[in-house]
Amino acid sequence: MKLATIRTAGATAAVRIDGDTAVETGHRDLGALLADPDWKRLAAAAAGTAHAVGSLDYAPVVPRPGKIICVGLNYRNHILEMGRELPQYPTLFAKYPEALIGPYDEIVLPAASEAVDWEAELAVVIGAPVRHAGKEAAAAAIAGYSVLNDVTARDWQYRSPMWLQGKTFEATTPFGPVLVTPDEADPAAGLALSGAVDGETVQRADTADLVFDAATLVSYISTILTLQPGDVIATGTPGGVGHARRPQRYLAEGRTLTTAVAGIGELRNVCRAEKVDEKVEEPTDG
Repeated sequence: MKLATIRTAGATAAVRIDGDTAVETGHRDLGALLADPDWKRLAAAAAGTAHAVGSLDYAPVVPRPGKIICVGLNYRNHILEMGRELPQYPTLFAKYPEALIGPYDEIVLPAASEAVDWEAELAVVIGAPVRHAGKEAAAAAIAGYSVLNDVTARDWQYRSPMWLQGKTFEATTPFGPVLVTPDEADPAAGLALSGAVDGETVQRADTADLVFDAATLVSYISTILTLQPGDVIATGTPGGVGHARRPQRYLAEGRTLTTAVAGIGELRNVCRAEKVDEKVEEPTDG
């Protein structure tokens, strides 16, 4: 089953995608649908307003997750590219909902950064509360998978050993277009993941190359805190990032970033430079 959040007139709606048709489920977005323990049945039985898929305006697949937990250094080839050893435990950091944009929205390149990089990723979306889960229970708590690009301001990321400040600039992180349930997509079996800039492929990997797979990540993170329906885990990026190239390469205004995971979907986002209004001081009398 494929699910999404679409923008309608002044609102959003959760939909089930059936071929060329999207059917509303009656929920304001996919996060609200997943919050119902009976979401699978409700989604499968939905018979609301229908839309032509070709006319859809997609929002981030979960517009405001309670948590976005990202994983660094999780593809074997990327770890080697960065000159590191395979980790014993996942490297975790956070991102906030303000960073998310839809799968075809413009990426806003932060005015404060001169080194905005791409990071094609598989995203995991949680479908049930999960805490202290073994791997089997963790797998059962996964609602499905989506596509995300963890666009990163490298010059801000490396200002300190903590990566957060480079990872969550507003309107930088495309997410979607759909969630695909695990019966239709199995990253552990290997899904082709790719990233391209202006049509040139810059990242290519197989999700079977993940050091920590989706169920392992859910199990590990659930030891720290309760994962709730709609929470998102970005599982990490493979080799080919611009920062590791010689010479280094970064995104610029007008470039198109394309991110794809086979069997799930594709993001296409044009980059736009942020316009920051200069603060003008009011003249004083005299």
